[in-house]
Amino acid sequence: MTLRTDSESGREPLWTLVGGTLLGLLLLRLMGRPWWCACGEWSAWSGEVKSQHNSQHLFDFYSLSHVLHGFLFWWGLQWLMPPLRERWLLPFAVLLEVAWELAENSPIIIQRYRSATFALGYEGDSVLNSLMDIVCAAVGFLIARRLPWKQSVAVFVVVELLMVWLIRDNLSLNILMLLFPLPALKVWQIGR
Repeated sequence: MTLRTDSESGREPLWTLVGGTLLGLLLLRLMGRPWWCACGEWSAWSGEVKSQHNSQHLFDFYSLSHVLHGFLFWWGLQWLMPPLRERWLLPFAVLLEVAWELAENSPIIIQRYRSATFALGYEGDSVLNSLMDIVCAAVGFLIARRLPWKQSVAVFVVVELLMVWLIRDNLSLNILMLLFPLPALKVWQIGR
């Protein structure tokens, strides 16, 4: 009987996905991110965008944006890296999301959110919220991978419209406001 090494068993993508996620969570903690909401209350869902609980519990409305990150990662990796072996696509997408979580929770991006968007009191994510954001991106990646491209585009558009209707924000507006803040849009998002 011959023992197979990890390289022969095809487990490298799984180890990369798990290891990259754990390293990202450790780095977030070392950056000073709290494990959980400072309020100490357990809640899987935070439905109030303009509150101290946003991005502190497991899920919030922005979890939908992270699902859409997964769609974008699927589409982008198909276009940019077609020769990449199929089994490496999801780990690569997860590593991209981990990189975003690290960037999003850096002092410079937190300050940018506070100054340019309607997230005036944004404190960054808790570590567990970041973990669930990574999971949501992976779920979005897997959904986009399974759907025909026209259906995945339709789902993307519906989620974006639903978010605008529910919270006056979505992935597209978030990117726009981070890069090119529009004062009138910020006033509309705040609700004045």
